[in-house]
Amino acid sequence: MTSLSGKVVLITGGARGVGAEVARRLHRRGARLVLVDLDREPLAALADELGPHALPVVADVRDLSAMEAAVAQGIERFGGIDIVMANAGIASYGSVLAVDPAAFRRVIEVNVLGVFHTVRAALPSIVERRGYVLVVSSAAAYAAAPGLTAYCTAKAGVEHFANSLRLEVAHLGVDVGSAHMAWIDTPMVQDAKADLPAFRKMLAALPGPLGKTTTVEACGRRFERGVERRAKRINVPGWVGAARWLKPLMQTPLAERDVRRNARRLLPEMDAEVAGLGRSVSARVQALGEAASTD
Repeated sequence: MTSLSGKVVLITGGARGVGAEVARRLHRRGARLVLVDLDREPLAALADELGPHALPVVADVRDLSAMEAAVAQGIERFGGIDIVMANAGIASYGSVLAVDPAAFRRVIEVNVLGVFHTVRAALPSIVERRGYVLVVSSAAAYAAAPGLTAYCTAKAGVEHFANSLRLEVAHLGVDVGSAHMAWIDTPMVQDAKADLPAFRKMLAALPGPLGKTTTVEACGRRFERGVERRAKRINVPGWVGAARWLKPLMQTPLAERDVRRNARRLLPEMDAEVAGLGRSVSARVQALGEAASTD
């Protein structure tokens, strides 16, 4: 188990949701924080709350040079990077036939290339300090969801990225983990619920715990423990770990029967709602993307 006191942790997507919650928890444990996000106002507010041991950096994970500059700022301020949490992620709305192709591409760029850029930029310091890399994937890496194809594709991809990276750097004393969460009450999930009544119906149609939403605080507790233990996998809630082993069974026609039935009923509703919105991402994500393109 690793002491977090004095460790330098770089977190992307650090302004809100799980990133901000983990930042607060690690800060209480004595960590130094490099918080990276595009959302300037909540990022600045969180840095003010945490004080001099938190360095806010406005950067786009899609830009490798921006991430290299963020890492350089963290090293200059705190001396190095011990832990990197590649957490930044977005989702798009709508089926493959309905989603805006630009939104689909942006999800892949943020959720896949953003992870690569984050890890690539931080890795030399992580190797030097024999540190820890946490790639934030999702339960979506194990179980597909209609209407979230870009997100599921990206999260499956970064899980395997973490698996491959683990093999590359184990002999260098670096540990690599991946995090897999079901529905967490983050701004991303809140936005989808607000924008799309069909999304709420899809969640309600899932059996048992599959449609339940976990609090950000509960998720943060598991992440804190996982980072401390340099965990290979962090599952939130705990039952998500079983989904990894059951993945082949979940892809059988019998297991997919109810999902297909609900998709046939609800996906046309979702696509109509997306068309009515005139956008395939949340208003917040769209505004951040427009702001980034003008910087």
